[in-house]
Amino acid sequence: MYNSIVDFKTKKLLQSTLVITFLFLFNSNSFAQLTGTKADSTKPLFTSDTLRKGEQVKINQKTHSPKKAAILSTVCPGLGQIYNKKYWKLPIIYVGFGALAYSINYNQVKYKKYLNDLKDSYNNTYTGLYQPDQLNTLQHYYHRYRDLSVIGAAALYLLNIVDANVDAHLFTFDVSEDLSFHLRPALINTAYVNQYSAGLSLTIKL
Repeated sequence: MYNSIVDFKTKKLLQSTLVITFLFLFNSNSFAQLTGTKADSTKPLFTSDTLRKGEQVKINQKTHSPKKAAILSTVCPGLGQIYNKKYWKLPIIYVGFGALAYSINYNQVKYKKYLNDLKDSYNNTYTGLYQPDQLNTLQHYYHRYRDLSVIGAAALYLLNIVDANVDAHLFTFDVSEDLSFHLRPALINTAYVNQYSAGLSLTIKL
């Protein structure tokens, strides 16, 4: 009977938020393609175009500051991503914060309700259906998930700053147009027990 009275809505919400955060950290998008075609061995190693590109990269490195990106995301989450021109990350950040804010408020309301009911039960003024031990368990349940939601929000805030700083460092990173990598979920076969387990697959294209 007790299992039917515990509301698992907050647990599912928290799990969904953790998935969003995971996807934000381990996105499967390839690196931005910043260079031209493959090198031709018949052409000179250094040309005027190569030197101009090198000079442009140095200029970009001076003008695009990782410190500024981190400060912007510290002041307001998402500003650093705008500075890095990673606009697609903004919905991920704010959906994550919105879900966590809802979870914090929802669990706080439930926690206060069951805590007050528990106090009333000690004063013999409680008229609800639950026993004192059930009310005590419920208020601990929602208190725990409220705290976990707060921790999740703080982690997402820090992740937003780190992500902006790393993206700013890679803003002028020059790679071949044929070089890319993809990180995606995969099933990994454990040979000695002949079982599959969840993991990550990293594919690098050269």
